[in-house]
Amino acid sequence: MNNIIKEITPLTHKDCFSIFSRVKKNFDFPLHFHEEYELNLIINGAGAKRVIGDHQEEIADMELVLVGPNLSHTWVTHHCENTAITEVTIQWHKDFFDEKFLKKNQMGLIKEMLERSGRGILFQPDTAILLAKRLMALNDLKGFTGVMELMNILHELSTLDNIRVLSQVAINNNQILNPNSRRIDKANEFMNANFQKQITLKDIAKLVSMTDVSFSRFISKRTGNTFVDTLNEIRLGHATRMLIETNSPIADISVNCGFNNISNFNRIFKKKKLCTPKEFRENFCGTSVFI
Repeated sequence: MNNIIKEITPLTHKDCFSIFSRVKKNFDFPLHFHEEYELNLIINGAGAKRVIGDHQEEIADMELVLVGPNLSHTWVTHHCENTAITEVTIQWHKDFFDEKFLKKNQMGLIKEMLERSGRGILFQPDTAILLAKRLMALNDLKGFTGVMELMNILHELSTLDNIRVLSQVAINNNQILNPNSRRIDKANEFMNANFQKQITLKDIAKLVSMTDVSFSRFISKRTGNTFVDTLNEIRLGHATRMLIETNSPIADISVNCGFNNISNFNRIFKKKKLCTPKEFRENFCGTSVFI
């Protein structure tokens, strides 16, 4: 498992979190990482193998795991023979809990848990059993009610003592940097709002009061990505959302996400996600909710 891909999730900057649930025959998603936190519930997965950072282990019938940002992870079919595996995946942005908010006394346990998740946290089977129905019920909750329920669940998880930290290495994808820049935030906000339009390096450089060359170097240094890669990842994020939520033809989604032609869209999509847009849509044949 030497090939680790960066997953571009369908979670947009306006969402608080997403929940995706499905029943599947096997585990086929490659080793990957993403910038979001992920809480993963697996039912009927006995015999599959869990890979989190430098940790590998065969799993039991049911498990609940919290994975922090940029930590490589996957589940592999391995010895699992069950063809009705239930997987519930909840993802939320790193800033779901504001940094200053996490410093409040009442947030100490959640803050500690989120920090530990940089190595992956396995909760006890009885915890997974106890919370399974509530996690799956998040599909039916809307707006603020859903946000509060997720916060309540995370709070309950943070109070548990019988947890197991999995990986010896906190983050093994050192190329992922923390931009921490108002200029980067402004550029990302503009690209997210205008991803369907033609956007040039000159446009963004002018927006943040820099020359083309200076901004090109600046964004590469701050994010580890070129301007073009950053824009493509934003467009692919919106494209994956459309592939999941709509039945629109892939050619239309390509145009609506700012790609100049479907061949270019297919090429970039497969390079970034190791599957075609059609395959991606077929793999996400479950229930998806964005809150």
